[in-house]
Amino acid sequence: MNRRNVLKMLGAALILPAGAAAAPRTKGVMLMNRIGPSASQLYLANTDGSDERPFLPGNGLDYHASFAPDGQSILFTSERNGLGQADIFRARLDGTDVTPLIRHPSVDDAAALSPDGTRLAFVSTRDGYRANIWVMDLRTGRLHNLTGAARVQGDPQGPDCFFRPAWSPDGRWLAFSSDRNTKWRGHDNGRGWEHTQELSIYIIGADGRGFRRIATRPDYCLGSPRWSPDGRRVVFYEMPTESTWGARRPEGVASVVSQIVSVDIAGGERIQHTSGPGLKVFPQFVTAEIIGYHRKGGPDEGLAYTTGIASVSRTLRSPAWSPDGRTVIYEKVSFRPFAQNRQLYSWDPQWDYRHTDVFPGLSRDGRLVLTEKALNSSIATMNPDGSDRKRIFDVSRTALNPTQVGHGMAGAFAPAWSPDGQWIAFGLGQWFQARRTGKATVMRMRRDGSAVEPLTDGTIHSGFPSYSADGTQLVYRVWGENNMGLRILDLHTRQTRVLTTTYDNLPGWSPDGSRIVFTRRVDDENYDIFTICPDGSGLKRLTTNGANDGHAVWTGDGRIMWSSGLYGFRDEAALYDNTFQPYGQIFIMNADGGHKRILTDSLWEDSMPLYVPA
Repeated sequence: MNRRNVLKMLGAALILPAGAAAAPRTKGVMLMNRIGPSASQLYLANTDGSDERPFLPGNGLDYHASFAPDGQSILFTSERNGLGQADIFRARLDGTDVTPLIRHPSVDDAAALSPDGTRLAFVSTRDGYRANIWVMDLRTGRLHNLTGAARVQGDPQGPDCFFRPAWSPDGRWLAFSSDRNTKWRGHDNGRGWEHTQELSIYIIGADGRGFRRIATRPDYCLGSPRWSPDGRRVVFYEMPTESTWGARRPEGVASVVSQIVSVDIAGGERIQHTSGPGLKVFPQFVTAEIIGYHRKGGPDEGLAYTTGIASVSRTLRSPAWSPDGRTVIYEKVSFRPFAQNRQLYSWDPQWDYRHTDVFPGLSRDGRLVLTEKALNSSIATMNPDGSDRKRIFDVSRTALNPTQVGHGMAGAFAPAWSPDGQWIAFGLGQWFQARRTGKATVMRMRRDGSAVEPLTDGTIHSGFPSYSADGTQLVYRVWGENNMGLRILDLHTRQTRVLTTTYDNLPGWSPDGSRIVFTRRVDDENYDIFTICPDGSGLKRLTTNGANDGHAVWTGDGRIMWSSGLYGFRDEAALYDNTFQPYGQIFIMNADGGHKRILTDSLWEDSMPLYVPA
């Protein structure tokens, strides 16, 4: 069976008696959180930055543009068919005649047109959900997975994806970056939950032959290759692998250093074209002598050139220059939070996908609770459609550091309903990297925000509570140098017992009370989903791939939804902004780990799902 078809089979089959008619099914809603831009508009300008003007109107999501070889049209990725659904379009240079070239439920991105204008190379996650380089013949519509051959594919236990294709001037070759045959590795020498990315530069013939690596450097990331006008060299950016974490984080981007390098295709001669501080990406030969690139983040953000053209100070992303070197196109993005319940593209016809803020939970009487991370990480309740919103716990009235709260590193996280809907438990304190020196306490309050009380004493970093099915106990996690794992608190006696003693996190009690799902660090580089009985017996590992699996939650019918990097990155990690795990997609499985299925297939970080039945 085509694995994409399973996206249409998420609901249980309904078996009807002979002669019975099926009643029309009203769609439910899947709430989910997405970390990605909420708006992205393309702009044209002269190479020196003058005469900037919008290429297309509106505040949708248009990005990753490139010029056609004749300079008369522009290709770009757009989500105009639904937020999260990346398709490829083409438009005239004046912004008219917008035409779809690729429309498919997969990610389709980073389009590049061959020099003769007959073939389109692009990145796609179709046919297996991993990012590969595909080529479409625009005359016949025939598609070919150029990197799909066994001799090109790497170890499937690793990231093993392919990005950013670029045609040689004679149309015979494509250059691209890839993390094939690399290992999943956390930042901070493996201590971090989020992964770094190690890329090398490869070329392959347009006919699929001649595949070879042309540039690599141990513990470095080499990306976004482009050819010189004479076809003898390929230029790319180069940075330490560790820096691919800071390059996508607002607190780290200004301190990352990369350089622009090129190599001779025939002899391998290496030339470093830049030096000094700053994150430099998206290099391109503007002329035979001048290389343009993007200075990302920091005080010198904008367009820069190796010689001859003054730098342009401007906040932008993904620049690409015209074939004559006189014009540049780029996008300006906004990360203003999505509105609660904003419509998203749905890969499942039985559910409407909508955006939510983080850690959503639904009471048995239909009230939604969540952490307002998009605002200040306070706690609010509302109806599932977003109406009747009430902030019931205000973090600004606590002693938490406002700067850490503003960066999403502190707040009231992971609110959880009691089964009777009268209480909400949550964690209050410092999270993520801030937990190394900070504190957090498990708290609870009544559903109206009154009767706030601590349930742990604050001496051990504690958080992510979940109620037992009968409401008499809470499971939560503790984190400290010599004190790890899951704990169960009896709410009547206030006695705590140890459930696990390893690096475990994000516990959730099943609706029937029989099992607890959680994330466990199984080695220095990997996290997986486990379940365990509340008495400590019956430990079961549900995921085993080399990528991280986490943020598991129960559905009302006893299945498990979670976020996974199973299919690798969808783009070069250093090109993202304000994200943690850009490879994360949402999956669902049975409680025993069987029947795993992917629920999202976007370019962005998707997580924290919640089914709201119709």
